[in-house]
Parts: sequence; C-alpha cells; structure tokens
Amino acid sequence: MIGKLIGALVGREIDRRDGKGGLKGAAIGAVAVGAMRRLGPLGLALGGAYAAKKIHDRRKARR
Repeated sequence: MIGKLIGALVGREIDRRDGKGGLKGAAIGAVAVGAMRRLGPLGLALGGAYAAKKIHDRRKARR
C-alpha cells in the first residue's frame, strides 16, 4: 500500500513538469510502482526520497 502511494506521488511530480494533468502521470506512477517493487526496499526508499525532495523544493520556492 505504501508503494502505491509513493508511486502516485512520483507520477504526480513527474507529470507536473509539463503543466498538463491526466493519464500520463497515472501511467508513469504505475510504471514507477513496478520498478520500485523490483528493486525492493531500496526502490521504495528512492521513490520516497524523490517525491519528498520535490515537495520540499516546492515549499522552499513559495517562501
């Protein structure tokens, strides 16, 4: 379940780069979940770190 949440966050962050929402982010998130599961705990940590860094950078830019 945590892997799916992190996959959704990764897909959302990647999809925000082009400014358009939709199916592309969901597809990238689904692929990211598959890749993270194959890498095991390391993949989960990498995906979580990527999403956390993007969220942190966005909050920092608002200030």
